[in-house]
Amino acid sequence: LGRTLDECKLRLTDSFYQDSTADFPGRAVLDGMRLLKMSFIKLDDYKLNTAAKMILGQEKLLIGDNRFEEIERLYREDTQKLVDYNLKDAQLVFDIIQKSQALDLSIRRSQLTRMQLDRVSASIASLDSLYLRALKEKKIVAPTAIVNEREERIKGGFVMESKPGVYDTIIVLDFKSLYPSIIRTFNIDPYSFVPKERYAKIPDEEKAQLIEAPNGAHFRNDNGILPELIQHLWQQRDAAKKRKDMLASQAIKILMNSYFGILANPACRFYNLEMANAITHFGQFLNKLTAEKVREQGYEVIYGDTDSIFIDAPGKDLSSAEKLGRELEQYINAFYKAYVRKTFNRESFIELEFDRAFSKFLMPRVRHSDEGAKKRYAGLVVEDGREDIVVVGLEFVRRDWTEVAKKFQMGLLHHIFHDKPMEQYIRQFVADLRQGKMDADLIYRKAIRKGVAEYTKTTPPHIKAARKLGRELPGLIEYVMTLDGPEPLEKNSRPLDYDHYIEKQIKPIADSILSFQDKSFDDIVATHKQTDLSKFG
Repeated sequence: LGRTLDECKLRLTDSFYQDSTADFPGRAVLDGMRLLKMSFIKLDDYKLNTAAKMILGQEKLLIGDNRFEEIERLYREDTQKLVDYNLKDAQLVFDIIQKSQALDLSIRRSQLTRMQLDRVSASIASLDSLYLRALKEKKIVAPTAIVNEREERIKGGFVMESKPGVYDTIIVLDFKSLYPSIIRTFNIDPYSFVPKERYAKIPDEEKAQLIEAPNGAHFRNDNGILPELIQHLWQQRDAAKKRKDMLASQAIKILMNSYFGILANPACRFYNLEMANAITHFGQFLNKLTAEKVREQGYEVIYGDTDSIFIDAPGKDLSSAEKLGRELEQYINAFYKAYVRKTFNRESFIELEFDRAFSKFLMPRVRHSDEGAKKRYAGLVVEDGREDIVVVGLEFVRRDWTEVAKKFQMGLLHHIFHDKPMEQYIRQFVADLRQGKMDADLIYRKAIRKGVAEYTKTTPPHIKAARKLGRELPGLIEYVMTLDGPEPLEKNSRPLDYDHYIEKQIKPIADSILSFQDKSFDDIVATHKQTDLSKFG
């Protein structure tokens, strides 16, 4: 299979975290499912059948845990069907790669970084490929890559305390490529970085010329290599957008956004936690400062999350809210142009964009608390006369919740966003669930991330189901909760535990929304039961 007579190598692994690899001399071997991961295409898991269902709407010819026995039988008794099975697998992989454009994206990333096709996801090597070339032009020798094993932590992005509630109009403003913008604006760069020991020896008049980050890190006020690399990539991305080459635009975005993580990776030759933390500290500083400037304009910021802020605009219709959003965008960007020039004597590349306006918005509380949640919200958007409910972080978008919970939550959101009473909807939903009308939506799907035998301290429900199925390897397990506990879907014959689903999947979602109306799920369901009993009086 290789292009030489050298030995081909194959490394197979069952690990959830590592990929199997193949090395054929003279050829780039690309695994279809790994290409999907590298392209940031999110799937429940990265098995061929899962990808085929979600991307193509098709399935393998043989599925299930007993397919290996069937393959053995076909090998002995029906070789043509075995050939058809393998051919179908190959066709599915090819069609998935074609439809997802995962290979095309990898080719663009390879062209950008000059990395081999099978190594474009190696972000450290990708930075080395570009950065070392620039150092060479400056006649500078790069430090040797040494793995740093110190357990140091990088400061995360800023998440503002949210103000829980149901709102009429919310404006969202986003920073455009925040971390790359910070690197360009404040010259965050290994070449320009001034270590503490060197800073201590610099005369005061020279110190005054340095850029000081909020975490105390210092950088020369010149044109660093990393900012120049990002500037070049930025220009390429803008050009790609103009010619509507979205693949090139996405490839450049992935590369630019990877640079922050590389500086925080101990395996990188340029690793420096102080330098990486300078980026996140600047991000937090900008988020807080932006919220402050918005409040000065008379508007309340109800939430902020790393690179975005959510602004309450009560009494405004969507058209007025969008107009206000664009006015705030211009105001903030003009402020940063002047602020960065005055404070740091540099050009600002910080750019805030109006993202969208929600006509209705829900910011939930932390469960069993009055505090506002973080990274969890839902909102109603209207575009071209069409409504859409956007959900972030809630049960609707989480794989470890059943389909019945997701349908219930979406129904509740629809009711509260349209000011409809929810009591009858909740009662009818619970009644339908108890009557078995939603059995097909009661399936749990959960990933087994290590060998089943390795779960020794605790035995979660999905592991109990896997053991009943005889599963040993990592992967996705489907199971239901019955009166006898968790049972694997494909072998279950036990009655379903409807009380479990009501208590664990329906009630928590209901109470998270009902609490804003001073109501509870138990009261609504209990009232319904009392009404039913009164019929027998």
